[in-house]
Amino acid sequence: MSGVLTVSQVNFFLKSLIEGDGRLSDILVSGEISNFTDHYKSGHLYFSLKDEKSVIKAVMFAGAARRLRFRPQNGMKVIVRGRVSVYEPSGQYQLYGEDMQPDGMGALSLAYEQLKERLAAEGLFDREHKRPLPAYPGRIGVVTSPSGAAVRDILQVTARRWPLAEIVFCPVLVQGEGAPAQLRAAIEALNRRRACDVIIIGRGGGSLEDLWAFNDEALARAVYASAISVVSAVGHETDFTICDFAADLRAPTPSAAAELCTPDCLEEMERVRAFRRYFLEESKSYVQACRERLAGLTKALAGMQQRRLDKSRGELSALAGSLDALSPLRVLSRGYVLVRDEKGQAVTDVGALRPGQQVAIRGAEASALAEILKVDAV
Repeated sequence: MSGVLTVSQVNFFLKSLIEGDGRLSDILVSGEISNFTDHYKSGHLYFSLKDEKSVIKAVMFAGAARRLRFRPQNGMKVIVRGRVSVYEPSGQYQLYGEDMQPDGMGALSLAYEQLKERLAAEGLFDREHKRPLPAYPGRIGVVTSPSGAAVRDILQVTARRWPLAEIVFCPVLVQGEGAPAQLRAAIEALNRRRACDVIIIGRGGGSLEDLWAFNDEALARAVYASAISVVSAVGHETDFTICDFAADLRAPTPSAAAELCTPDCLEEMERVRAFRRYFLEESKSYVQACRERLAGLTKALAGMQQRRLDKSRGELSALAGSLDALSPLRVLSRGYVLVRDEKGQAVTDVGALRPGQQVAIRGAEASALAEILKVDAV
């Protein structure tokens, strides 16, 4: 035996042996994840890979972990690319992962399903949260690439269907590393400035990788939080993104989104004409009904007035008869006379007359002036 070795020397020797073997410097290992630990502060991932017979410790440092498209979980079958080495302080040999892919499903597909399931559980896709689109938008916000066909399609459809609308265009990247942040910032800016009545966000079709910016979690939350109704138009009819589920309405294409957001001006003009015809007919009918009612009221008032007049005439005639019966002239016609003194006062007491006093005598047919010769008591 050649001398005594320290623990550190043994571990270092084993590490040198393993790392010196080129076959272990870049290998693919398949297995099921267990004992998974995500150190959120450092970003390192610690886990084990196991099969039916064995287990190997594994670690993926933050730099490699950030490149993962999906979130590893216990029980998930994966394929890890990396190298085998020894962690000297514990003498533990382990797999140092550089990349990880789901075994049997692409990383993007798995990441998509994981995020979709998590956000759905939070209620971001609930139908109760969906808001209706404005019937007659004055301004339409468009968030898409300035160089793609999507913006041209939206402009053409809007100009044809509802030229009254103003397009508030937010040019952004729709693909690549900076796209999610730009898409999210555009949604937030349109809301902050209340710049439009409805927002169309989208792009043309593509592969899952091409559309991946619209599967961003922060973008989905910005769409969900938008106070302005959002229409998501990403890809073609068979393509769905997380943004589609979070939006108030999903359109299969950008052109379809423009159709959904705008009324047809020709149809609206015909509706206005139909309303005009309807109100004209209704107003004519109303005026005619008012005229007929007025004629009826006029006739009724005229009848009422005539009855009141006839009644008044009758009452006047009765009063005239009463007055005529009390008239002094009527008394005189029966042979009586009216005697007045010098002052024109009617003489009601003959005994008050004095001899020599002149009086005026009025009969029914003539009058006379007389002098009192003698007054005798009866």
